[in-house]
Amino acid sequence: MPAQVDFHTGVAEPVPFACRLLRKAYTQGATLVVRAPAATLGALDRALWLLEPQGFVPHLRIGRPAPDAAALRRTPIWLAEGEAPQPGPPILVNLGGDVGPGDGRFERLIEIVGTDAGELQAARRRWRQYEQLGWPIRHHAAAAAGGPAVG
Repeated sequence: MPAQVDFHTGVAEPVPFACRLLRKAYTQGATLVVRAPAATLGALDRALWLLEPQGFVPHLRIGRPAPDAAALRRTPIWLAEGEAPQPGPPILVNLGGDVGPGDGRFERLIEIVGTDAGELQAARRRWRQYEQLGWPIRHHAAAAAGGPAVG
């Protein structure tokens, strides 16, 4: 069971938001997996390379074939379309898609939810799933007061 689930909802630009979050996590010494659809991962990969030169965030896109174990050990941020190799980082950042109950191996799960109606609906389903599993949830609304909520 994760120690914590954090929902960041109403995020107008999820990829730049994720870049800022990943940069902060990296500077704090965290290691994590980012899960997202292929197109979102591609945009995130490009955006991370384009951060200011002094703000580079080391990351590795996991594909087929999987990177070798040495590359995984030395890279703090993994970008994965599906399941990440195990054992892996203790934090999962989800930029879309279902997270199965088997993902209880993470100590922390961070959901970044955009403003699209479909994304909000899917996030509500995940929220209910996490509640049913008994996972503790915190909500961080990026939208102005009265904006969309997930819970």
